[in-house]
Amino acid sequence: MQRRDFLTLPSVAGVALAAPKMDGLPQYRVQSSYKAAAMPGMPGPFPGQVVNVHAAKSIDPATDTVDPVVVAEMMKQGMLALTGEKDYRAAWRRFIDPKDVVGIKLNCSGAPKICSHPVVVAEIAKQLLATGVPAKNITCYERFQDQVDSAKYPKYLPEGVQVWAASSTRDAINGYDPRTYVEVDFFGEDDTRSNLVRPIAERFTKIINVPNMKDHGAAGVTGCLKNIAYGSFHNVARSHRFEKTNTFSFIGTLANVEPLRSRTVLQIMDGLKAVWHGGPFLHADKFKFYPARMMFGTDPVAMDRLLTDVIEDKRKAEGAISVFNRSMDHVKKADFRKDPNTNNFIREPGHIEFAGGLGLGVFDIAKIKLKEISL
Repeated sequence: MQRRDFLTLPSVAGVALAAPKMDGLPQYRVQSSYKAAAMPGMPGPFPGQVVNVHAAKSIDPATDTVDPVVVAEMMKQGMLALTGEKDYRAAWRRFIDPKDVVGIKLNCSGAPKICSHPVVVAEIAKQLLATGVPAKNITCYERFQDQVDSAKYPKYLPEGVQVWAASSTRDAINGYDPRTYVEVDFFGEDDTRSNLVRPIAERFTKIINVPNMKDHGAAGVTGCLKNIAYGSFHNVARSHRFEKTNTFSFIGTLANVEPLRSRTVLQIMDGLKAVWHGGPFLHADKFKFYPARMMFGTDPVAMDRLLTDVIEDKRKAEGAISVFNRSMDHVKKADFRKDPNTNNFIREPGHIEFAGGLGLGVFDIAKIKLKEISL
């Protein structure tokens, strides 16, 4: 094993809060009865610190087969390096108590072709069990039932660990908390509220976020911030219309809502397989690649800042336009799903810096400490 070291919107009980006004941005109203923790989970106890674990044998690019033994070791080493503990169970206990009710936030928007890999998710559950968390207190969650079903998580998970989706159809709202929401009018739409996933408010005491490494047509990239934000609220797709997207400010605003911000205590990014164009979906096999890595941290801004470089470098190597290219010149002449040199929205990778401005983490690359491990 080789190691190298490298380089708000507060929520007040019973009060609807307006976001700070910024010229040209939508005006948000946040409704929450939950107070922030003394140390909110984002950015948590390790702001600006990220551990990257690379293992070439973790996934076979020819078959997409993932090695559970290698993944288990990657996870142990990542947790040890992040916390400085000598036993992986002690590392987990820095974030999770055996009495906690844990939600594992999946990323299934591109499932089954690209999603939080079941082997990775299962290993998180196994290590939580080894830490003393009962299986009945672990739930893997996502918004849409069909996406979750397509990934076949129960086949991999330890017995007793649950998989839950907020809705069986896209417009169902029973799985969301009517008392906790963000209200904003983007384009004069009829429904201007986005409600929080119900178990986050009512059941989970801790949340582990498991995003993928993906390009995104609207947000530039989709990593920790977008997965925990858009993936934990309903009625979020309304932020896009024609070429305009409000992901710049909406992602950070959602991630900052309590109790989501305080209870999301750990970020584990699945970068075994990744998407360099067309995300959040995998429209064609030519757009997938294999970083064979996982990243660990508590700071979603720092992790997504590093993710931007991963996707940008890959797009550059493939001769594609930058994730920072916001031109719509070719949108009518090419198919975004096939052509990496066109955009389907005005990209907003600046959402990461905006979230940093809300206190969710460290954006300045010079202040991010990256610890790299090779297995």
